[in-house]
Amino acid sequence: MTEPKAPKIEFPCDYEIKVIGDAAPDFRDFVVTVVERHAPGLREENIRLNPSRNGRFTSVRLTIVATGEPQLKALFEELKASGRVHMVL
Repeated sequence: MTEPKAPKIEFPCDYEIKVIGDAAPDFRDFVVTVVERHAPGLREENIRLNPSRNGRFTSVRLTIVATGEPQLKALFEELKASGRVHMVL
């Protein structure tokens, strides 16, 4: 029996990203700036901020128009390399 394959994403498509980092007043703006470099045209209604219960972390959920695997890979790598992001989902 073979392993089931993950569904293939058809680009372009709406793609939700969740970015988690330490709570800071500028974290949302930082995430949006990085995302805009890779996926210009981000709309304000597609950005949601959610502080953790204890206020130590913040998550930013964004919906972008993904154009392909290279775009997503570059975006995830830049966010992770910043040192401000703990996780990108």
